[in-house]
Amino acid sequence: MDAYSRAAGPSMVQDGASILAVDGQPQVLEGAWRGDRTVVLEFASVEAARAWYESAAYERAKPLRQVASDTNAVIVSGFEPPPRHA
Repeated sequence: MDAYSRAAGPSMVQDGASILAVDGQPQVLEGAWRGDRTVVLEFASVEAARAWYESAAYERAKPLRQVASDTNAVIVSGFEPPPRHA
């Protein structure tokens, strides 16, 4: 995973990702969680996240992650709460 991090990091910066969380021991409150590291990235939009994931730079890094661990990758839409009424 170190090789993956070194390869993927520059592509994340280049494509505007913000790292919101990296946790080696997430606290599972319900259900089952597999794996020993959770990483949450934020992009400006779903389209920006997909563009990064499909970019040539990340395509070179992705196999390093896939060989090093059994992972899941998902894109989820953001959420804006409705305005509060006073």
